[in-house]
Amino acid sequence: MTKIWCQWGDLALPPSFDLISTPINHLGDEELEEIEIYVPLYMGGLPALSPIVKMKKLKILQLLMAGYEDALAFKRAGIKLFNARGVHDFSTAELTLGLVISSLRGIDEFVRNKDQGIWDHKRNDSIFGKSVAIVGAGSVAAKIENFLEPFGVKPTCFARSARDRRIRGISELDDLISNFDIIILAVPLTTETKDLFDAKRISRMKPGALLVNVSRGPVVNTEALLNALTSGHIRAAIDVTDPEPLPSDHPLWRAPNLIISPHVGGDSAAFEPHGRKLVEEQCRRLEVGEPLLNQVAW
Repeated sequence: MTKIWCQWGDLALPPSFDLISTPINHLGDEELEEIEIYVPLYMGGLPALSPIVKMKKLKILQLLMAGYEDALAFKRAGIKLFNARGVHDFSTAELTLGLVISSLRGIDEFVRNKDQGIWDHKRNDSIFGKSVAIVGAGSVAAKIENFLEPFGVKPTCFARSARDRRIRGISELDDLISNFDIIILAVPLTTETKDLFDAKRISRMKPGALLVNVSRGPVVNTEALLNALTSGHIRAAIDVTDPEPLPSDHPLWRAPNLIISPHVGGDSAAFEPHGRKLVEEQCRRLEVGEPLLNQVAW
């Protein structure tokens, strides 16, 4: 029997799998040593990953998120890493669209006015006619592009290297950046994307443009973002921050022209059905000898 730990104890797995869903911090060292497949608790952070050091028989580490940077510290010979590419596409694209509309239409201001009993009718901005860039060309970026289509928006996408006329290389971004009214960041956090939007790049954005970050906080330099918001150069709507969680006394909370959501991009009611399906499919593939999905080279 292949022992697998997952937060869902009622998965439909082949009979050769022994599914364990007892809270991971309730398991003893001997029980942890026997686990061969580990699916860390979604959004569990370091406490969910740290038991890996005691899993001496671990062969497969299946994450429930697309980002895997936190797992790299637990790399060791014999463990294969898999992420959840595709699981969060719908939820993240949905939130992205919500952040864009909320910022452009002033919904955050309406909410604040409601709490104070203020009726302030005004004409706000719209997606209509906007030039949009999506930095990223993965499955989340593709879903965002799909969600924007009914609004008549055809984004320009940027990837590490140009792929076709629709997807340009990141090296072209600085020459084109001042053309965009909205820039959406949907890239993984790597050494190449850390501080991808620093003070210099943000200064090149069109005045009044909207920067939306649904990737990872460090993709945008926090100090540079804060300065650009305070000066009124740009607006922003971010689902991720650096640091994260954002301390209650952090100046970003008081920054103007900013909407913050607490890293909920992938965490909607759409997550669990997709997450369950992925784990079940991986076990089915393992049972019949098919290649698993979403292996990460680490």
